[in-house]
Amino acid sequence: MAFIHLHDMEFYAYHGHFKEEQEVGNYFLVNVSIETDISKAAKTDKLEDALDYQKVYKLIDEEMKIKSYLIEPLLMRIVQRLFHDFPSIEYLSLSIAKVNPPLGGKVNKVSLQWQGKRNQL
Repeated sequence: MAFIHLHDMEFYAYHGHFKEEQEVGNYFLVNVSIETDISKAAKTDKLEDALDYQKVYKLIDEEMKIKSYLIEPLLMRIVQRLFHDFPSIEYLSLSIAKVNPPLGGKVNKVSLQWQGKRNQL
């Protein structure tokens, strides 16, 4: 087993409770760590035997384009789709951070993280 990490994927999206967040949007940073078996890909050196992290990125990009009032449903949609679309994923950790959230003071980002195994959904 090994971990594949996609660090600081940046998206501009329209998630949030407040009207300005839904109309103006905000930057979000997404990080995912995926545990998967790499033994076959290590032997064959073929993409079809590996977890294609370009497809992982595209899945996350698709979900980031669907508006949510809260980060929680967005986070769980991505987790569920990753486990559904990639049967080789054993474990994953996913975090979504809203950059400069409108909290009335200086906060660089606020984030939500889910981590666990497939059977923990």
